[in-house]
Amino acid sequence: MTSAKLEHVNVTVSDSRTSAKLYCELFGWKVRWHGEAINGGYTYHVGTDDQYVALYSSTKESKEKPGGYEMVGRLNHIAVVVDDIDAMDERIKAAGYKTFNHGDYEPGRRFYFYDDDDIEIEVVSYL
Repeated sequence: MTSAKLEHVNVTVSDSRTSAKLYCELFGWKVRWHGEAINGGYTYHVGTDDQYVALYSSTKESKEKPGGYEMVGRLNHIAVVVDDIDAMDERIKAAGYKTFNHGDYEPGRRFYFYDDDDIEIEVVSYL
């Protein structure tokens, strides 16, 4: 059986440039590509050579935020694996974000934070 690997997710944000800068600074990622996108929007692809997050912002004024975890089709969170979870926790706090729901579980440790668009990010370490 052929296995599949997740390459990217595409998330709508209020300002793709600002979100790209944040994700690159926090996670040490790079901008892989950026340019015009569907419906007059603009997209940044940020991540590694193998995986990335596409950050799309629209020119439309809609800032509508759908409901929580119960809404079918909603992205619940993006998970990022790191080597040093304590250092990443400090880096995120130093950038002005509140981390929460810290847990130590089998097979690793994790915590969460919300970015400026209320996208929940899970940070996990399996070391």
